[in-house]
Amino acid sequence: METHVITITYHDCAVTYGLREQDLREFVELGLVQLAPGAPDTIRDEPEHLARLARLQHELGLSTTAIDVVLAMRRRMQQLQQELTQQRARALQLEQFVYGSGRTLEADDYL
Repeated sequence: METHVITITYHDCAVTYGLREQDLREFVELGLVQLAPGAPDTIRDEPEHLARLARLQHELGLSTTAIDVVLAMRRRMQQLQQELTQQRARALQLEQFVYGSGRTLEADDYL
């Protein structure tokens, strides 16, 4: 999956996504968004991620620390989903080996 990264100033990000500049600074302090290297008051991140932050804050009314917890749980869930996909591929490979129905497959063949 290809990601698209943008570089945007705090002010433009606040206007575009409806976030306060102070909230953006807190997101940076918590490591929720990345600063653009060599550019003061500028963020370099994925637009989908910035929109997600705005939704969590506006639609759910979450604080910045609560957003940090939600995003940590989301990352963990994505990691577990990837591990589950790999384990399913390994189980299929084992079944095919045991029942002699084909070649040995790599787990990445099913990702």
